[in-house]
Amino acid sequence: MRERINNQIRASELRVIDDQNQNIGVLSIKEALQMAEARGMDLIEISPNANPPVAKIMDFGKYQYEASKKLKKAKAGAKPSETKSIQVKIGTGDHDLEMKAKTASKWLKEGHRIKIELFLAGRAKYMDEKFLKERLDRVLHLITEDYKISDNYKKGPKGLFITIEKSK
Repeated sequence: MRERINNQIRASELRVIDDQNQNIGVLSIKEALQMAEARGMDLIEISPNANPPVAKIMDFGKYQYEASKKLKKAKAGAKPSETKSIQVKIGTGDHDLEMKAKTASKWLKEGHRIKIELFLAGRAKYMDEKFLKERLDRVLHLITEDYKISDNYKKGPKGLFITIEKSK
């Protein structure tokens, strides 16, 4: 979205804010432009959807600089989360499940999503679905972090899987 400046602004009336962040009030576009010109600055429409639209009197270069700074800060704060995967089989032992659950808890703490897959080979693919869900639940009960199910039980080409993520 591009901001409209000076003569690009289409509204007939604007709520104007000056360069010291003081609310001047609702002015006609002509008055607002004259005021901005008198101060040697630009009139920038910062909220076009408001009623009346909000415009600010300030240097356009400074406005762009502040906007890019804000964007950079937001990008730096956003950490990419990925979907990690854990695979268990029907006969996976209790100790191995505990180790996998411990790893899953660590990943949840870091904010990643986790796909827990019950790997089924051969005839195991046609076993009772209730039994298979119970086998998958064994891992879920061992996870120590708080989580929520983001993608419920689904059948995939390798078997049954469920996706969980950290609950806010």
